[in-house]
Parts: sequence; C-alpha cells; structure tokens
Amino acid sequence: MGNEVTITDSNFQEEVINSGLPVLVDLGAEWCGPCRMIGPVIEEIAAEYQGRLKVGKLDVDQNQKTAGQYGVRSIPTLLFFKGGELVEEVVGAQSKAKLIQVIEKIL
Repeated sequence: MGNEVTITDSNFQEEVINSGLPVLVDLGAEWCGPCRMIGPVIEEIAAEYQGRLKVGKLDVDQNQKTAGQYGVRSIPTLLFFKGGELVEEVVGAQSKAKLIQVIEKIL
C-alpha cells in the first residue's frame, strides 16, 4: 500500500471531499475475493498517477456510514470524486484499462 491512503468514516470529509486532487476510493473488505484481485491494479494506478490522483481504500465493514451514504450494495465498488463531488462509480473487479479510461475522463 505505497501511495494509497486509508479512508475511514471519520477522515472521509478531509481526505475525499476536501481533496485538491481527484480521488479514487476503493470500497472493499478483507474477506472479499474480487477486492483482493483488484488490489494490485489499484496499487499500480496509485503509483502511476501519483501527484495527479489520490487513491484510497475504505473497509466497508469498519466504515458502514460512508458505504451506506453512497448506497454501496456490492464490493468492490470504486467511487471517483472530483471537486468533492461523486462523478463516477464502477462496481465489480474491472480491468486496469477500464479504470484508466474512467480516470483519464475525470482528470
């Protein structure tokens, strides 16, 4: 977890809503197989977009308020924020190419 930040209910406002950079929030859980599958892809994206995109992980089991606030029903769910607004949502383990497409659109 090199360039990724840990996002929680308590720091969500500061890390995501008030961020000067666009933010990718990876909502998942330790026990979730697809979440573990997408983990290395998210880490690569965090490294490649360092300084242009903030990447964070949020554990839905420990941070149910935020997950509920954004209507997360299945994991992994990737939420993309820009200027404090939710601009894109991707549900399920996606290819790196698909995620980069979404990122390039919001940068």
